[in-house]
Amino acid sequence: MNVLMCLVVEHDLRLVALAAFVIVSGGWVAVGLVRRASERTGTMRAGWMGLAAIAAGASIWCTHFIAMLAYLVRAPFIFDPSLTVLSLLVAVAGSAAGISVALNRAGGLLVPLGGAILGGTIAAMHYVGMLGYRVDGFVDWQIGYVAASVAIGAVLCTLSMRQLVERPGKYSHVISVALFVAAVVGMHFTGMAAYTVTPMVSGAPVADAASHTVLAIAIAGVSSVIAATGIISFIIDTTASQEMVQRLLQLATSDALTGLPNRIRFAEHVDAQIAVSKSKNLQLAVIGIDLDRFKDINDLHGHAAGDAVLKTLSGRLRGMLKDGEFVARIGGDEFAAAKSFAHKSELIGFLDRLKEALFTPVAFEGGDATTGASCGVSIYPSDGETGARLVANADLAMYRAKADVTRVVCFYEPKMDETARYRNALGLELRKAVELNQFELHYQVQANVASGQISGYEVLLRWRHPERGMVSPADFIPVAEETGAILAIDEWVLRNACREAASWPVPHRIAVNLSAVQVTQLDLPRKVHEILLETGMSPSRLELELTESSIIMDKDRTLHVLRQLKALGVTIAMDDFGTGYSSLSTLRAFPFDKIKLDRSFMGEVEHDPQAKAVVRAVLTLGRSLQVPVLAEGVETAEQLAILREEGCDEAQGYLLGRPRPVGQICLTAQQSGDGDLFPSRAETSVRHGLRAVG
Repeated sequence: MNVLMCLVVEHDLRLVALAAFVIVSGGWVAVGLVRRASERTGTMRAGWMGLAAIAAGASIWCTHFIAMLAYLVRAPFIFDPSLTVLSLLVAVAGSAAGISVALNRAGGLLVPLGGAILGGTIAAMHYVGMLGYRVDGFVDWQIGYVAASVAIGAVLCTLSMRQLVERPGKYSHVISVALFVAAVVGMHFTGMAAYTVTPMVSGAPVADAASHTVLAIAIAGVSSVIAATGIISFIIDTTASQEMVQRLLQLATSDALTGLPNRIRFAEHVDAQIAVSKSKNLQLAVIGIDLDRFKDINDLHGHAAGDAVLKTLSGRLRGMLKDGEFVARIGGDEFAAAKSFAHKSELIGFLDRLKEALFTPVAFEGGDATTGASCGVSIYPSDGETGARLVANADLAMYRAKADVTRVVCFYEPKMDETARYRNALGLELRKAVELNQFELHYQVQANVASGQISGYEVLLRWRHPERGMVSPADFIPVAEETGAILAIDEWVLRNACREAASWPVPHRIAVNLSAVQVTQLDLPRKVHEILLETGMSPSRLELELTESSIIMDKDRTLHVLRQLKALGVTIAMDDFGTGYSSLSTLRAFPFDKIKLDRSFMGEVEHDPQAKAVVRAVLTLGRSLQVPVLAEGVETAEQLAILREEGCDEAQGYLLGRPRPVGQICLTAQQSGDGDLFPSRAETSVRHGLRAVG
């Protein structure tokens, strides 16, 4: 009964059905390959057994992870990459051992022994995979169900192998597949009945965005593995089923959610149609399509509603196609289409049908919505002679349409490449900006919420270009990271910030951001030490900020660098906390000196109870870990009052002060007549703002 409740109550039945499809199709291929191996000898036999092990192991592994994605645990979770890969190796290696033993010519008890090994492999893969399933909650295991799950897998796999090897007959293949599928499904759900999670935060949402990402990887992986198995089977044995090969190829080139062709299939189609268009003197239009308001549907109605909308739109697009037309789902809310035509009126008619399909309201459970879309068009041969160029130019046109609210469809124009050229020019000019002293530092105040006193300043970089004027960091920082100029810029910021701060009469702390590229440099601690000695800056006054995303790029390397930095006496803060998937695990891995709550939560904290609950939870977490929390983006007195009521340590935002160059701060000090860089009047002003809302 508990197993049935585990399946019905705690799992997404749609994903369970998908897992069932994968294990049935994969099991069918694996059993067929084992049967073929039993009919061969020598090297050929070994080859068939290897293929069978790959098919069986991949099917078992993928079924497990799709079923895990179906498990509705209301707590954030991640999959450990090392253990996930290890579980796949266990599945394939164990399958190979079980099949090899069962097909040993010595016979006797080796067949059931091989089946038992295969059943044990299913259990081993499952529990290794569960070790890699890291969930922010308290986990409880019931040993009785664990033992039962292992027994179910071993017994059913033994029966499956005996049916296939020892009792060949008309229906032995079907019976063996059924027993193998029952072994995998029975073992998994019995094992999951033994697994109970109590979330650390009550009522936490299910992480659907992460589930879709992992699901796409799992489906693509198993499709590729099984497709490769089918292709190799065809090469080895010309009697292999052509129908099965076609089906496997379709799985590898189709979108799992909508059934439309995927990116791979679309690229193949465009390349093929270019050749046809060239031989028949036709034109080929490539259309990039991006839904405009799809994110709103996901945010307001949930991902289930978003999936329903995607399926409906895909069905419409598939139904409107005529000869010479093709539509694919590229990923997320992006689609692509292609149309061969002789006259432009044919293309216009196709675009009109696309707009009708995309702009007609879509009904789903809980409401209806109109997504709308932005479309970009490039045409062969005038806009490109290769598929890759046509797709790239269609994307440029689509982004232009998306930026222009008055246009739904935008045709590619050569001037659209100006943006790309602009970024290239920025990259070249960035390398000279440091030498030409075009950068300047601004400082934004950070204040203690309880006392109102200034606790420090965050250092912000600005680029005053002699021709372009003030260039936004949002424009030049990504370019600097792409070109590698970010390392020289980061060093300039750190050196000059320390030099300026070291000369201040009041020893306020400064917070300097580390880029994702800089934080992985093994010589960063040495450079920071040299700069501190060179400028005379006290290490205790320097706080280095980094985002969680920069940590997870290379966690081990980054944490090694951070430990060395902390040994110098500088403090380390986690910036933009709450926007990643594994914040808690990151906090456990490294003792941060401060948590900076992302500004996105403050924008809604006055009106959204959920945003306020998140702020309260982060502050509670900080107190539990004895790590102070600074809230970014404080812009209203009401927000500040909430932070003060909830016991926040520090705050930063436009309410307390906008970023200013150090020269303007010095000017304020001179006007006050006290020679203090940060006069008591400024601190009193901040303190008054904090206490006024209390």
